[in-house]
Amino acid sequence: MTAAIMLIVIAAVFLSICRSGYYLTLRDGKTGGIYSRYRVSDGDRFSVGFIHSVNKSPLTDVYEIRGHKIYVVETIYYGFGAGVQTEILEGQTLTYGEHGEMIVSGFDLEMPHLSYIVGTVSDHVLTLNGQEISLRELCGKNSTVAFSCEWNLF
Repeated sequence: MTAAIMLIVIAAVFLSICRSGYYLTLRDGKTGGIYSRYRVSDGDRFSVGFIHSVNKSPLTDVYEIRGHKIYVVETIYYGFGAGVQTEILEGQTLTYGEHGEMIVSGFDLEMPHLSYIVGTVSDHVLTLNGQEISLRELCGKNSTVAFSCEWNLF
């Protein structure tokens, strides 16, 4: 019996160690409740894409995990208009993608309080490790979603 208990304890510790690490954590911006977590490592990138509410064209914000913090690294536009960046600032560059998209990079800006309000007309889509996650389905329309990189020991 003692050996069985030891095996259970060892297995539980092993599973905790295997599952512990840093996670991109999506929380309800009002209550702090967790919507979901996704395992991340330094250098991993993720993006949030949506239809801009004012100029009605697609926009994608691209982020990178660095030192267990979230940094914005580029924004991809498909049309200029009200509510989107119209000038390239010092240190930033503008390039064009193969489908005509405008890619502004060089932000290198830490985002300690990154959040989005999920659209009621169009969805916000999180893309991480090739997986697309509908924030409307995960969190609900008009919800505030706060993003952070957190250590979790499961």
